[in-house]
Amino acid sequence: MALPKSLVATLTPDELTFLAEEDRVQIVPLFSMTRVRLLSGIYGPFQPPSATTVPLWLALSLKKKRKCRIVPPEWMSADRLQALLKDEKENAEGFEPLPRRFIETSKVLLDLASDDLYSPTMLRSLLKDLREVRQAKIRLGLQSEGVMRGSYLQVTNLTPLELSELKPFLVKAMGMMQSLEPRGDEEEGQGNDGALGGYTQQSI
Repeated sequence: MALPKSLVATLTPDELTFLAEEDRVQIVPLFSMTRVRLLSGIYGPFQPPSATTVPLWLALSLKKKRKCRIVPPEWMSADRLQALLKDEKENAEGFEPLPRRFIETSKVLLDLASDDLYSPTMLRSLLKDLREVRQAKIRLGLQSEGVMRGSYLQVTNLTPLELSELKPFLVKAMGMMQSLEPRGDEEEGQGNDGALGGYTQQSI
């Protein structure tokens, strides 16, 4: 059965979180086991105190059963997030490159494995500040001359979740603006290869 039209345009946050759980993380197992074969691959061996790499979904499943400790990603530390936040504030012309699923991954870890994180309250605050700075840039971008003329919006280094939040509004707004802007025959014959609604898409 086909999805409703409202659900075709973009992925939901829950769907993006589901995709993020395929990313690999390190765990320190609290049990011993040889390699295990699953549909998604072969993982292990699990031998404490040695760390091993598994998908995030498997790490969360073991964590819920108190079978492991999750090692947070390198970027999920107070020092690293403070540096990222500083760089983001200083970059007035664009967005800093961040881990592709940093929003979804950080939320899942803070919600389900906060005891494995150092100073989770501070991490939550820094991630909130980083998110707000980037959202403020998006709002400013939507008020820029390029968008008001229905031509473009800078989306380089936006994450899939940020794009999914922005895309429905942006596509509709730019479509309306372009329909109000008169075009010559020559312009109408020119296509925007790899562009949608007048701006280049970043793959989700």
